[in-house]
Amino acid sequence: MFGIKTTKQEDKSIGHDRLFNRLKQGLRRTHTLLLTDIEDLFRGKVNISEVDLDNLEERLLTADLGIRATTAILEKLKIRSNQVQQDTPGIILATLQDIMQEILDPVMQPLTILPAENRPFVILMAGVNGVGKTTGIGKLAGYFIGQGYSVMLAAGDTFRAAAVEQLQVWGNRNQVAVIAQQANADSAAVIYDALQAARARNIDILIADTAGRLHTQGNLMDELRKIRRVISKFDSTLAPECMLVLDAGTGQNALAQAREFHAAIGVTGIMLTKLDGTAKGGIIFALAEELKIPVRFIGIGEQVDDLQVFDSHDYVSALLGPDK
Repeated sequence: MFGIKTTKQEDKSIGHDRLFNRLKQGLRRTHTLLLTDIEDLFRGKVNISEVDLDNLEERLLTADLGIRATTAILEKLKIRSNQVQQDTPGIILATLQDIMQEILDPVMQPLTILPAENRPFVILMAGVNGVGKTTGIGKLAGYFIGQGYSVMLAAGDTFRAAAVEQLQVWGNRNQVAVIAQQANADSAAVIYDALQAARARNIDILIADTAGRLHTQGNLMDELRKIRRVISKFDSTLAPECMLVLDAGTGQNALAQAREFHAAIGVTGIMLTKLDGTAKGGIIFALAEELKIPVRFIGIGEQVDDLQVFDSHDYVSALLGPDK
């Protein structure tokens, strides 16, 4: 029995639809928070009243958008609603969707791998314990392997028990080398060894783990700065991606973490994890509105392909679009 053949474009569309549906499921909680009874909130209104704005403000804050992003959204919504002759729930919702996408569009900047002469391209992974950093590294390795790049991992988290072993499991799963030393070794030394090995083997991408740390731990933040200096010492032309992993479920605490890490090492990209239905996905708007740091990837589950390249249109559509 012969199967139905599909074109590459059709396969791509099917793959996108599948990932989009997963994203919708991951953002279901936030979708419900924002949209429940919204038609009743705005039905029959020519203009949005202060009471309506207060009600919407409560929803946005509950969804973890934070004061700054919420205020910006409400101010724009009020101005634009006054520019149309008659508001309906559909128009208001479409306007809200446009405004929220405008916040996210500037941070939709996929990670670009630099030309071959700058090998290895270094991705320095940072974040506090428990955000899914090691899992994110494993998924990221799988993603780049799927893109045709050679990958190596550096076990720079020598501080946490079993961190090296966990990274080695991901290395075996992806069939890539993991450069590691003994427990409590100097993290910067491990990454320097990995840089040498990656260059000797002509590896395209080196993904370096670092010790999970609280953003309030000054000594560990200093270690991150040391790692940056070691990379520069190895080759001053390398421009590492400093990717911060944040747990969407931590709400405004994720914003505080991002501020501190950015001040310490100059974060160049964000991976937002655990958008699996339990988190409220509004924190991404707070990050975008205040810090403007590119959001590279979002994680919507435990499977390897649940790491998605961030797409602002898909995100807002999943958040505010119809259920079907």
